[in-house]
Amino acid sequence: MNRIRSMVILGLIISQALILHLLEGYMPVLAPGMKLGLANIMTLVTLTFFGFKEALIVIAIRSILGSLLAGGVTAILYSLAGGILSCLVMGCLYYKFRSYFSVIGISTAGAIFHNIGQLSVASWMFGSAGILFSYLPVLTVAALGTGFFVGLASNYIIKYLQHRWFIWERG
Repeated sequence: MNRIRSMVILGLIISQALILHLLEGYMPVLAPGMKLGLANIMTLVTLTFFGFKEALIVIAIRSILGSLLAGGVTAILYSLAGGILSCLVMGCLYYKFRSYFSVIGISTAGAIFHNIGQLSVASWMFGSAGILFSYLPVLTVAALGTGFFVGLASNYIIKYLQHRWFIWERG
Protein backbone atom coordinates (compact mmCIF):
# COMPACT_ATOMS: atom_id res chain seq x y z
CA MET A 1 0.00 0.00 0.00
CA ASN A 2 1.42 3.38 -0.89
CA ARG A 3 2.05 6.14 1.63
CA ILE A 4 -0.78 8.44 0.54
CA ARG A 5 -3.35 5.64 0.65
CA SER A 6 -2.14 4.67 4.14
CA MET A 7 -2.42 8.26 5.37
CA VAL A 8 -5.94 8.61 3.97
CA ILE A 9 -7.09 5.36 5.59
CA LEU A 10 -5.48 6.30 8.91
CA GLY A 11 -7.22 9.69 8.72
CA LEU A 12 -10.54 7.91 8.23
CA ILE A 13 -9.80 5.57 11.14
CA ILE A 14 -8.93 8.53 13.38
CA SER A 15 -12.15 10.31 12.42
CA GLN A 16 -14.19 7.17 13.14
CA ALA A 17 -12.45 6.71 16.50
CA LEU A 18 -13.11 10.36 17.34
CA ILE A 19 -16.79 10.06 16.41
CA LEU A 20 -17.16 6.93 18.57
CA HIS A 21 -15.34 8.69 21.42
CA LEU A 22 -17.66 11.71 21.21
CA LEU A 23 -20.84 9.63 20.84
CA GLU A 24 -19.91 7.64 23.90
CA GLY A 25 -19.95 10.85 25.93
CA TYR A 26 -23.71 11.05 25.40
CA MET A 27 -24.37 7.53 26.69
CA PRO A 28 -25.44 7.08 30.31
CA VAL A 29 -22.87 5.54 32.65
CA LEU A 30 -23.39 3.30 35.66
CA ALA A 31 -20.47 4.78 37.58
CA PRO A 32 -17.95 7.58 37.03
CA GLY A 33 -15.30 6.56 34.51
CA MET A 34 -17.23 3.52 33.36
CA LYS A 35 -17.59 3.64 29.57
CA LEU A 36 -17.86 1.09 26.79
CA GLY A 37 -14.63 2.14 25.09
CA LEU A 38 -16.07 2.01 21.58
CA ALA A 39 -13.17 4.01 20.12
CA ASN A 40 -10.90 1.09 21.00
CA ILE A 41 -12.55 -0.85 18.18
CA MET A 42 -10.62 1.39 15.82
CA THR A 43 -7.42 0.86 17.83
CA LEU A 44 -7.73 -2.91 17.37
CA VAL A 45 -8.46 -2.47 13.66
CA THR A 46 -5.37 -0.27 13.34
CA LEU A 47 -3.19 -2.76 15.23
CA THR A 48 -4.35 -5.52 12.92
CA PHE A 49 -3.98 -3.77 9.59
CA PHE A 50 -1.25 -1.17 10.15
CA GLY A 51 0.81 -1.85 13.25
CA PHE A 52 1.69 -0.68 16.72
CA LYS A 53 3.12 2.73 15.81
CA GLU A 54 0.03 3.65 13.81
CA ALA A 55 -2.25 2.48 16.63
CA LEU A 56 -0.40 4.79 19.03
CA ILE A 57 -0.87 7.67 16.58
CA VAL A 58 -4.62 6.95 16.39
CA ILE A 59 -4.84 6.87 20.19
CA ALA A 60 -2.85 10.07 20.65
CA ILE A 61 -4.81 12.11 18.11
CA ARG A 62 -8.17 10.72 19.23
CA SER A 63 -7.36 11.34 22.90
CA ILE A 64 -6.18 14.89 22.38
CA LEU A 65 -8.95 15.96 19.99
CA GLY A 66 -11.68 14.09 21.87
CA SER A 67 -10.64 15.57 25.19
CA LEU A 68 -10.41 19.08 23.80
CA LEU A 69 -13.82 18.81 22.13
CA ALA A 70 -15.72 17.08 24.92
CA GLY A 71 -13.60 17.05 28.03
CA GLY A 72 -10.89 19.29 29.31
CA VAL A 73 -7.17 19.52 29.83
CA THR A 74 -7.11 16.89 32.58
CA ALA A 75 -9.17 14.55 30.40
CA ILE A 76 -6.24 14.49 27.97
CA LEU A 77 -4.01 13.02 30.70
CA TYR A 78 -6.54 10.35 31.62
CA SER A 79 -7.25 9.44 28.02
CA LEU A 80 -3.60 9.31 26.96
CA ALA A 81 -2.49 7.30 30.00
CA GLY A 82 -5.23 4.72 29.57
CA GLY A 83 -4.92 4.60 25.81
CA ILE A 84 -1.15 4.26 25.67
CA LEU A 85 -1.00 1.62 28.42
CA SER A 86 -3.80 -0.41 26.84
CA CYS A 87 -2.14 -0.13 23.42
CA LEU A 88 1.17 -1.37 24.86
CA VAL A 89 -0.56 -4.40 26.36
CA MET A 90 -2.73 -5.11 23.31
CA GLY A 91 0.25 -4.69 20.98
CA CYS A 92 2.34 -7.09 23.07
CA LEU A 93 -0.44 -9.68 23.17
CA TYR A 94 -1.24 -9.29 19.47
CA TYR A 95 2.31 -9.45 18.15
CA LYS A 96 3.90 -11.85 20.66
CA PHE A 97 1.05 -14.07 21.86
CA ARG A 98 -1.54 -13.98 19.06
CA SER A 99 -1.72 -17.78 18.97
CA TYR A 100 -2.83 -17.80 22.62
CA PHE A 101 -5.23 -14.83 22.67
CA SER A 102 -8.24 -14.02 20.52
CA VAL A 103 -9.16 -10.47 19.57
CA ILE A 104 -11.74 -10.64 22.38
CA GLY A 105 -9.07 -11.60 24.93
CA ILE A 106 -6.73 -8.89 23.67
CA SER A 107 -9.52 -6.33 23.89
CA THR A 108 -10.44 -7.38 27.43
CA ALA A 109 -6.81 -7.08 28.56
CA GLY A 110 -6.67 -3.66 26.90
CA ALA A 111 -9.83 -2.56 28.73
CA ILE A 112 -8.41 -3.62 32.10
CA PHE A 113 -5.10 -1.85 31.49
CA HIS A 114 -6.88 1.24 30.19
CA ASN A 115 -8.54 1.49 33.61
CA ILE A 116 -5.21 0.91 35.37
CA GLY A 117 -3.63 3.73 33.35
CA GLN A 118 -6.44 6.16 34.11
CA LEU A 119 -6.57 5.28 37.80
CA SER A 120 -2.79 5.65 38.04
CA VAL A 121 -3.10 9.21 36.72
CA ALA A 122 -5.94 9.90 39.17
CA SER A 123 -3.85 8.54 42.05
CA TRP A 124 -0.92 10.70 40.98
CA MET A 125 -3.06 13.83 40.56
CA PHE A 126 -4.78 13.43 43.92
CA GLY A 127 -1.72 12.08 45.71
CA SER A 128 -3.49 8.97 46.96
CA ALA A 129 -2.92 5.37 45.96
CA GLY A 130 -6.22 4.57 47.67
CA ILE A 131 -8.07 5.71 44.55
CA LEU A 132 -6.32 3.07 42.49
CA PHE A 133 -6.91 0.20 44.89
CA SER A 134 -10.45 1.07 45.91
CA TYR A 135 -11.92 1.72 42.46
CA LEU A 136 -9.91 -0.78 40.41
CA PRO A 137 -12.00 -3.86 41.34
CA VAL A 138 -15.22 -2.14 40.22
CA LEU A 139 -13.71 -0.99 36.93
CA THR A 140 -12.06 -4.38 36.33
CA VAL A 141 -15.42 -6.15 36.51
CA ALA A 142 -16.85 -3.57 34.11
CA ALA A 143 -13.81 -3.97 31.82
CA LEU A 144 -14.50 -7.70 31.50
CA GLY A 145 -17.89 -6.94 29.97
CA THR A 146 -16.92 -3.90 27.92
CA GLY A 147 -13.70 -5.51 26.71
CA PHE A 148 -15.65 -8.56 25.58
CA PHE A 149 -18.19 -6.40 23.72
CA VAL A 150 -15.52 -4.24 22.05
CA GLY A 151 -13.50 -7.35 21.18
CA LEU A 152 -16.54 -9.03 19.66
CA ALA A 153 -17.35 -5.97 17.55
CA SER A 154 -13.69 -5.61 16.55
CA ASN A 155 -13.51 -9.26 15.58
CA TYR A 156 -16.47 -8.93 13.21
CA ILE A 157 -15.08 -5.75 11.66
CA ILE A 158 -11.58 -7.22 11.26
CA LYS A 159 -12.90 -10.38 9.61
CA TYR A 160 -15.03 -8.32 7.24
CA LEU A 161 -12.18 -5.97 6.39
CA GLN A 162 -9.68 -8.81 5.88
CA HIS A 163 -11.79 -10.07 3.02
CA ARG A 164 -12.36 -6.57 1.63
CA TRP A 165 -8.73 -5.57 2.19
CA PHE A 166 -7.51 -8.40 -0.02
CA ILE A 167 -9.94 -7.45 -2.77
CA TRP A 168 -9.11 -3.76 -2.38
CA GLU A 169 -5.34 -4.31 -2.46
CA ARG A 170 -5.62 -6.44 -5.60
CA GLY A 171 -8.11 -4.14 -7.36
